[in-house]
Amino acid sequence: MNKYHDILTRILRDGKTQQNKKGAIKYLLNQQLSLTPGDLLDIFEGHNLARKKLKNELELFTHGERNVEKYREVGISWWDYVGPILVNSYPTYFEKLPPLVAKINREKRNSKNYVLFLGQTDAESNQAPCLSLVQFQIDEGELVLTAYQRSSDASLGLPSDIYHLYLISRQIDLSLKSITLFLGNVHIYENNLPNTERLLNGEEVKFELNV
Repeated sequence: MNKYHDILTRILRDGKTQQNKKGAIKYLLNQQLSLTPGDLLDIFEGHNLARKKLKNELELFTHGERNVEKYREVGISWWDYVGPILVNSYPTYFEKLPPLVAKINREKRNSKNYVLFLGQTDAESNQAPCLSLVQFQIDEGELVLTAYQRSSDASLGLPSDIYHLYLISRQIDLSLKSITLFLGNVHIYENNLPNTERLLNGEEVKFELNV
C-alpha cells in the first residue's frame, strides 16, 4: 500500500464526520505525508492522474492566467463553476513562482528558506487556494520541499497537489530528497466514500467534484 492509499485508509477507518455547505465529509486533522522520490513513483504508477492537464494547469497558473476559458481550451473543465475569472486564486500567487525558482537556482543557499505564500486574509476570492504555503530548503545539496494545506480533498485534490508539487520540484536544479505535506484538514466527501473503498480494492474509479 502506497502512502497516499494509507492516508485514505486512515480517513475511512478513523475519520470523524462533519457537515459543511458542500456536503458531509469524513475527515482527519493535522496529518503529515512525507514522500521520497520512490514514494512518489509508487503513487504516480498506482493512481490515474490527468498528468498533461495538471502540467498545463500549472503552466497557466504560473503565467497568471485568470480567464477560465483558457483552462477550458486545454481540456480543463474543473474551474467552470467559479465563473469566467479566477479571482484572487492560484494564478495570483503562482505567477510569483518563476522568479522565486530562478532565485533558488541562482543562489542555492543552504542557510535560506525560500517560501511561496498562497492566499491572504480577507481578500475577495471565488476559490481560495487550499494550498497555503510552499517552502524550499536545501539539505546537503538536495531539495527538501514542504507544503502546508489548510484543506485537502483526499479523493481529487490531494493527488493532484502532490503532482503539482513534484512538477515544481523538477524546476529546481537539484536532486529531490523529499516532499512533505502538512494537511490541516484532509477529508473524503460522503458521496466519494464508496469509490474510495473500490479504489483501495484495486478497481478503476471516477470521483465526483464537490463545489
